Parts: sequence; C-alpha cells; structure tokens
Amino acid sequence: MRRLVEAVLFAVLYRRGGRDAVRSVLPAAARRLVGHELRVLASFGLWLTGRRSGVPAGASSFAYARGQATMMYAFAFVGVVESVGMSVLLRDWPTLHRIVLALDVYTVVMVLGLHAAAVTRPHVVTADALRVRRGAHVDLRIPLERIAAVRRENRYTHTPAEGELNLDVASQTSVTVELTEPVRHFTFLGRPKDVRLVRLHAEEPDLLAGALRAALTRERTAPSPAPGRPA
Repeated sequence: MRRLVEAVLFAVLYRRGGRDAVRSVLPAAARRLVGHELRVLASFGLWLTGRRSGVPAGASSFAYARGQATMMYAFAFVGVVESVGMSVLLRDWPTLHRIVLALDVYTVVMVLGLHAAAVTRPHVVTADALRVRRGAHVDLRIPLERIAAVRRENRYTHTPAEGELNLDVASQTSVTVELTEPVRHFTFLGRPKDVRLVRLHAEEPDLLAGALRAALTRERTAPSPAPGRPA
C-alpha cells in the first residue's frame, strides 16, 4: 500500500511541476524505485491492450519473456491463494483484512506487471542502434557504430564480471554482443557502469543475430554524404 501511495504522489507531482518538482521532494534512489513501479503498472495496461513500448515503425523487435512466463504465473497463483487464505483467517478483523487484502492484490498486480513489462518491452534493432531491455528496469541503447561483433551463443552460467551486462532469462542467454568502446549503463538504483560486453536472451536468437548483422552491414557500407560545393 505504501508503494502504491508513493507512486500516486509521484505521478501527481510530475503532472503539476514536472521533473524539477519531483527532484525537489524525492531523493534519487526513491525516484528510481517509484519510476520503476509506474513503468510496471503502465506495462500492465499495454499488455492488456496488446501494445508494445519503444518499437518504432520499421524496427525489428525480439521477445524474450516466454522463458519466465511459467514462473511468473506460478508466483501470481501463489499470491492469489495466499490472498484467499488470509481473507479467511482475518474475516473477524475487518480493518486488518482490508489492509492485507489491498497489499495482496497489489502484490499480484505487480507480479503480473513485471511479466507484462518483459512482454511489452522487447529488444529492438533499428537502423542505427540496438536497444536491449529486461522488463521495466533495464533499457540500454547501443549505437551500431560501437558494436564490434555479434555471436549466437548459449550460456547458462553467468558469473558477474567487470564490464559485462547479463540480461539472462531463466538463467540463459543466447546472443553475445561485443563492443568497440564502452557504453554507459545505470543500474537499478542509478549507479553508473561502463559496459563492453552484453549477453542477452531472445526467443528467436538466430533472427535477432541475423537482423543485427544485417543492420551493421548496412550501417558500415552506407555511402558517405556528398561533399558540399566549395564556397
């Protein structure tokens, strides 16, 4: 319930005073936490209406959420069972019952929202960048000119290493992207991290790797702009 109230207050502040009003009230870590929950809730709405976020016309998108669907639905089912059980146990304490029920419902919505964020925020290949995502909390744009190599590679263990970003699903990644120079990534709570290697998962990894290689080829063989006329 507290998080729901924070999210509502965040939205009201942003609507009335924009980013400056939000920054003046909430510390950076709190802003990121509340912003994440708002994106999760927005994703839930996108999921219910069959829409996606951040996929422009002409871009290729690649899903990755199927590998976690069973687990997320299982968590949601456990949440529903717990809600029913607590409703029975607390039926003689109506005030406590309402509070716990609200928390349980919000938890189930958030679990489904986390899955919805993964469904509605796929990886995207455009004419000039690769955009890698994991739900509502990782969104990194990598310009094509910074990509050195793309490998189709299945990995099931991911020991954290300096300069690596692992976007595994069900402990699996299927595509590895090496960079010529680092790109700046911000962790969930805003800590900057320079990334030189990205490992990610896609339901159709061969198609993603092929689309990315094709985009790299087009980008590197595009004709140079004609020089301007001399003055």
